[in-house]
Amino acid sequence: MTTANAAKSGSFKIGGDLAVNRLGFGAMRIVGKGVWGEPEDRDEALRTLRRVPELGIDLIDTADSYGPEISERLIREALHPYKGLVIATKGGLLRPAPDQWETCGRPDYLRQQVFISLRRLGVERIDLWQLHRVDPNVPRDEQFSAIAAMQKEGLIRHVGLSEVGVEQITAAQKHFKVATVQNLYNLTKRSSEPVLEHCEKHGIGFIPWFPLAAGNLAKPGSKLDAIAHAHDASPGQIALAWLLQRSPVMLPIPGTGKVKHLEENVAAANITLTDAQFADLNALA
Repeated sequence: MTTANAAKSGSFKIGGDLAVNRLGFGAMRIVGKGVWGEPEDRDEALRTLRRVPELGIDLIDTADSYGPEISERLIREALHPYKGLVIATKGGLLRPAPDQWETCGRPDYLRQQVFISLRRLGVERIDLWQLHRVDPNVPRDEQFSAIAAMQKEGLIRHVGLSEVGVEQITAAQKHFKVATVQNLYNLTKRSSEPVLEHCEKHGIGFIPWFPLAAGNLAKPGSKLDAIAHAHDASPGQIALAWLLQRSPVMLPIPGTGKVKHLEENVAAANITLTDAQFADLNALA
């Protein structure tokens, strides 16, 4: 048994009132190849989900499009009634085939998907519902108004956005309080730096997706490789530790369908980088 615990990552209050440990779990990889269909090893996927709360993780991020539907179903099968867990989900993407994604922000579709997620997850209200993408083919105010209406009805507690810029966040704030933003961000991809700074300034949780990516930075003999060796850790664990130290609003959600990888990810919460190591990693990109 590992002694790793996500509580060591610190805590953050989503929307100012929903406290979670900052290191969460992303549930995209518990489904089949191409984010499609059942997982190759269903029993292992369920074991992984059941291990999540044992390791102190209390934020699970999923989406109606993962599977599609299957990620939400597996989460319910493994963990319902979610004692002490925040299950965040997303809507707004269609899945015509494996590895294919299409935006759909029609208000009637978003509303339908919220009701279906409620039923699949077995809850009366979704703690954090995120618009998976702003649909460029639907006036964004229509999308934001529909979400605001569902929040007022009590179907959604907090609202988040995914893959947005500062201007879109500001536009959405006219309709509802943006509690979280989920953008691509990691050691090698930092184009969302202005968004992260905006989130820090306004107390918005920043959920970096694809958090473990290190790419060529992890090659043997690299600065990242040397730092990993110094901590007896993997480059991925150092990448997670860097994210956690990068900002107090950072909520990484590394995902996996295997218990061993889950435990390795959570162990990153034990790592404290020195100021010099942190500066070296900042300079890598």
